[in-house]
Order: sequence, then C-alpha cells, then structure tokens
Amino acid sequence: MKAFDAEILLIEDNQDDLDLTLHALKRENLANNILIARDGEEALDFFFCRGNYAERNFDAPPRLVLLDLKLPKVNGIEVLQQVKSDPRTKSIPVVVLTSSKEELDLVRSYNLGANSYIQKPVNFTEFRQTVKHLGLYWLVVNQPAPQGACEPAGQEP
Repeated sequence: MKAFDAEILLIEDNQDDLDLTLHALKRENLANNILIARDGEEALDFFFCRGNYAERNFDAPPRLVLLDLKLPKVNGIEVLQQVKSDPRTKSIPVVVLTSSKEELDLVRSYNLGANSYIQKPVNFTEFRQTVKHLGLYWLVVNQPAPQGACEPAGQEP
C-alpha cells in the first residue's frame, strides 16, 4: 500500500467524534488504513492530489469517505459539491456523518450526490454501533464502482 492510499478518508475536525469513529472502526477491524483530514481544504487537497498530497494520484481513491459538514476553511457541503462534480472523484462513496439536524443540510447533501446521510448519535454506544454498521456495509457488503467509472461501459457521459 502506498503512503497516500486510504481505505477510509475521515473528514472530521471534532477530536471527540474523531476518536470515537476511529475506535469503532478499529475495534471491528473494518479498515487498516484510515486517513484523517481535519478541514475541508485538506480533504480537497487529498481528493485532487495537490498540496501535501501532490505525490498522490487518482488511481487509488478511498473506498469510503466519512464527511462532517461543519468544517473549518471549506465546509462539508462545498467539499461534497466539488467531489461529486468532478468525473475523477464522482464515484467515490461519500457518507455525510454529521451532528447537523438541519433539513436543508440533508436535502442539499443528497442533491449534491451524497451516498448516505447519517446524523451522529449522541450516545456513545449508539455512535459506535452506527459506525460499525457503516463500515460493514460500505467496506464489506457494498460492491464499489470500478476505479474511475462514472458511466456504464459503452455509454458516453
């Protein structure tokens, strides 16, 4: 595995939520390589192979992105919009994992192409179970799109 390969890209600025998510994923042995971006700008640098990630290439996308919406520098909605509007990153599964209870955030996330929207449970046990189920579904059960695929074979975009 290369230095910038990641099974999961966790985009989260809250240290408590970060720790809980990492604990749940590691406890269930769901991911060996989790990359953390603490703000939207760092996440976009990772996705688009720039800045500290300039040596990375698009050939090794994360299998799953867990995206908080309330991020410094660039908010999660903007990250989602940029990722889902670029053919090189469009097929990467993005799960919005946020504390936001705003219906507008839910609607905007799905309109921009989020694959799932989950409100973070406040209870520790519920949070851990939610992350466990997320990981099991997206990393074990789900069949990912072929690398770089946005349209079915033989069709023009």
